[in-house]
Amino acid sequence: MAVAQHEKDARREWMKILPAQQWVVKNVPFFLYLSVLAVLYIYNGHYAEKKIKDINRTAGELKDLQYEYKTVKSELMFMQKQSEVIKLVAPFGLKQIVRPTIRLHDTLAP
Repeated sequence: MAVAQHEKDARREWMKILPAQQWVVKNVPFFLYLSVLAVLYIYNGHYAEKKIKDINRTAGELKDLQYEYKTVKSELMFMQKQSEVIKLVAPFGLKQIVRPTIRLHDTLAP
C-alpha cells in the first residue's frame, strides 16, 4: 500500500511539472524570437561603436589635412611676395625691371 501511495505521489508531482513543460514547449518560438532580438541588439551596439571609431579617425585625418592645407597655403603666399620671387629667379639671371614700362600707343600718337 505504501508503494502504491508513493507511485501516486510521484505521478502527482509529474503532473505538476508537466504543465510547466508544456508551457515552455509552447513558447519556444517566442524564446527564439527574443534570442534573435538579443543577438541583433548586441550586433547593433558593436556596429555603432565601430562607426563612431571610424568617424573619430576620419575627423582626426580631416583636422590634420586642414593644418597641412593652411601651412602650404601660407608658404605659397610667402613665396609669392615680390621680394621672394626676385630671390628665387636670381640664379636664372632674371632681374627686376627698374625703369617703368613704355606704352606703345603713347609713343606712336602724333
